[in-house]
Amino acid sequence: MLGSKDWLMLAVIFASMAVGVTLGAFSSLFRPLPMACMMAFLFMSFLSYRLSNVLRAIGSSWAWILVFLSLKLVLLPIAVFAVFRCLLPRYALGALLLSGISTGVVSPFFAELLRGNTPMVLFILIGSSLLVPFTLPPLVKILAGEAMDIHLGDMIRLLCIIVFIPVVLSEASNRWLPGLVQFVRNRQYGFALALFTLTNLGVFSKHADFFRQHPAVILEAFAVATALAAVYFVAGILCAIGRPLEDQLALPIVFGMMNYVLVIVFSSQFFGPLEPTLAAVYSVPFFVLLVPLRLYGRWSERR
Repeated sequence: MLGSKDWLMLAVIFASMAVGVTLGAFSSLFRPLPMACMMAFLFMSFLSYRLSNVLRAIGSSWAWILVFLSLKLVLLPIAVFAVFRCLLPRYALGALLLSGISTGVVSPFFAELLRGNTPMVLFILIGSSLLVPFTLPPLVKILAGEAMDIHLGDMIRLLCIIVFIPVVLSEASNRWLPGLVQFVRNRQYGFALALFTLTNLGVFSKHADFFRQHPAVILEAFAVATALAAVYFVAGILCAIGRPLEDQLALPIVFGMMNYVLVIVFSSQFFGPLEPTLAAVYSVPFFVLLVPLRLYGRWSERR
C-alpha cells in the first residue's frame, strides 16, 4: 500500500485545496503562485538529472519517444474528443484541452517517487512543451470549431519561460553552486509539499466563488475529470505493454499528469467557465493517480 510520505503528501494537497476555496477573498495574493511553482518544480527535477544525462539516458529510445509524443499530443486528444462529443458534448472541448496539453512539470517528481523512467518523462515534458503550440490550437480549431486567439509567439514565449529558464538555472547551479544543489536535493520532498500547497492555493482561491456557487457543476466536472484520469492511466499502461516496468510507470504519468494549470490559463481567456473548471477539478484525480500507480508498480514487481 501507500507509504507514510504518500499519505502525508495527499493530506497536504487536499488540505491546501480546501483552504484555497475557503480563502477565496484573498485570491489576488495567490494568483501568481502556480506559474512560479511550476518553474520551481522543473528546477528541482533538473538538479538531479542534467540535460546531457537525460539525452544519454534515452539513448536508442528516440523512435519510441516520438511515437509517445504523437500519441500524447495528437492521437489521444482526438480519440478522447470523439468519445466525449458523442457521450457528453458539453465537456468535449475541456477534455480535448486537457488531453492535448503538454506534460506537467511535476511529472518528473512523481516519476522519481514511483521509480519510473524519469529521463523519459523529462524528455517528453520538454518535447511536448515545444510542440504543443503547434498541435493544440489546430486541434481545437479543426475538431471543436473554436479559435484560441493567442499569438503563437506569446504561447511559445510563455512555455519557454516555464521550461527553459528552470533548465538553464539548474544547469548553472550544478556547475557553479554544488552546495545549493545538495541542499535542495536533500530537502526535495519538503520543498515539493510547499510547492504543491502554494499551487493549490493559487488555483483554488482564484475559482473559489464559482466553486461555492455551483456545487452541482463542480461534482459533475469532478466525475468527468475522474473518468479522464482513468482513461489516461489505462492508455499509458496499454502503450507500455512489453516494455520495462519503469516505462510502464512513466507513460501513465506522461499522459495523466499534464500541465492543467496552463489549461486553466488559456481556457479562462478564450472559453466559458466549464473548461477552466474541469481543468481545476482535474487536480484532484491528478494527484490521486499516485495511488493506482503505486499499487500497479508493486503488483508488477511481485509478478
